[in-house]
Amino acid sequence: MARAGAILRIAIRTVGELLVTFSVLLGLFIVYQLYYTNVIGRQDMNREVGVMQRQWMVAPPAHPASPSPHGESAPVVAPPPAPALHDGDNVAILTIPRLGSAIPVLEGVGLDILNKAAGHYPGTALPGQIGNFSVAGHRKTHGEPFRHLDEMRAGDLVSVETAQARYTYRIDADPVIVQPTDLGVVDPVPGEPGARPTESLITLTTCNPWWSSTQRMIVTGRLIATSPHAP
Repeated sequence: MARAGAILRIAIRTVGELLVTFSVLLGLFIVYQLYYTNVIGRQDMNREVGVMQRQWMVAPPAHPASPSPHGESAPVVAPPPAPALHDGDNVAILTIPRLGSAIPVLEGVGLDILNKAAGHYPGTALPGQIGNFSVAGHRKTHGEPFRHLDEMRAGDLVSVETAQARYTYRIDADPVIVQPTDLGVVDPVPGEPGARPTESLITLTTCNPWWSSTQRMIVTGRLIATSPHAP
């Protein structure tokens, strides 16, 4: 009996030590996810913004302005022909007053991209082009560029800056929630597969709710102004 009791005490102590170790590791993981990935993610995003701005200082001159279909006082800067983009290529810098800091946009929506920037959906329009310029971003962890996307409201402005121009989009409506399988939200004409686009649109997407990817939160808008970018 004494031997059995000793074995039981050892087993209980071992299980207790394992539970404590597991709790410590779980706590460290939570700190890593909630804090450290955001610190590193924001550093990565700031670095990407800096890289783009330095490249644009030596970019070719912007296209000349011409009368604007988006407003009598807004000059048009025709986007250059779409380049062949590869994952990780620079696309633009988003500035959204409602969300705060400047957000770099890189080509691609894989985790390697989204962990350091917002991602441009391959195949969708580029900034200023006719079609649907579509961008995805994390809502939690890794810099959280779209953490407060749920606070966007109709009438908010989104500035999209490239080497050639700054494009200003106005948000059409408050955020909407869709299923992850609803890929039509990034179609050239959202919700109308195969339709030929006639407007320059923007769609911002992120996961919903926090800590889950069971839904998608969508914010949409359209181009209202274009101005040359002076490096």
